Amino acid sequence: MKKTIFIIEDDESIREMIKIALTSFSYAVFAFENAEDSLEAVFENPPNMLIFDIMLPGISGLEATKRIRGNRKTKALPIILLTAKDTELDKVTGLDSGADDYISKPFGVMELAARVRSLLRRTETNEVGQSEDIHISDLSINCKTREVTQSETPVDLTFKEYELLYMLISNRDRIISREELLSAVWGYDFAGESRTLDMHIRTLRQKINDNAENPKYIKTVRNVGYRFIGD
Repeated sequence: MKKTIFIIEDDESIREMIKIALTSFSYAVFAFENAEDSLEAVFENPPNMLIFDIMLPGISGLEATKRIRGNRKTKALPIILLTAKDTELDKVTGLDSGADDYISKPFGVMELAARVRSLLRRTETNEVGQSEDIHISDLSINCKTREVTQSETPVDLTFKEYELLYMLISNRDRIISREELLSAVWGYDFAGESRTLDMHIRTLRQKINDNAENPKYIKTVRNVGYRFIGD
């Protein structure tokens, strides 16, 4: 069965370009020019993935992402944000809203297709690949529902943040290199996006109340990668 992707983009030329490109890769693609119409469709019949432009008339892509993350039925849906902005602050803001990935305009259709394919593949892998619950320190991971709690308080992680935490905890007996984390969590060449891992680690640390200078959970190993140190 074809994977269903919703595209929400108010620029008609970009919207149609993305739709044509992803349709050529055998996805079932539905396009919307505003978030309001897309949210109604999402909550009625969730797709396999959403691609939101950040700057939309009415409800922004950031706000729409937050609403999707706030609904138990749709909170785990993979979301990619499209943005014309390319500053680190804009990217972190997008990740904080709950997005799993972002692409700065202008972008190539092959890059977009690679990111879509990678995110869907990671979603499918983890739906069947994680079964046992994990309890480390005051953190608990329900691998079936992908829910994380800290001292029994829910921690709202994005798809990528969850993947990073799971990867680090599952390999807590060793240092994981940056290259291995990028390959395992993103699954494709991230050349030119070397700061992406650092930004995801930063937002993950914020959400689990970890201090980079005096870490309780995630230790940075300079020039190598990261290690989970929680007991």
